[in-house]
Amino acid sequence: MELTNIDLSVPKGIVYYLSTNDQKTELERNAMILYPYIKNLTISNGKAAEILGIKKLELIELYNNLGLSYFDLDNEEINQDIENIKRIRQTSE
Repeated sequence: MELTNIDLSVPKGIVYYLSTNDQKTELERNAMILYPYIKNLTISNGKAAEILGIKKLELIELYNNLGLSYFDLDNEEINQDIENIKRIRQTSE
């Protein structure tokens, strides 16, 4: 992964948290920078992983460890999926 420097305007209080040489923390920070673009469908998880130089599954696990689910379903969608699975099972029996 090729790195570049950019000028970024942030509140002074954030500077302390951005200054790190810890690779894990840097990866998490960079993944969080990309997350809004995944959420609004500008880029995919796969593209974000490629940008970060990791595998898609590693990115999904990273987000999961940060409390960000790969699946973005509300309760109604989950209940509908459960009902669909029940219907499929009944049909195949």
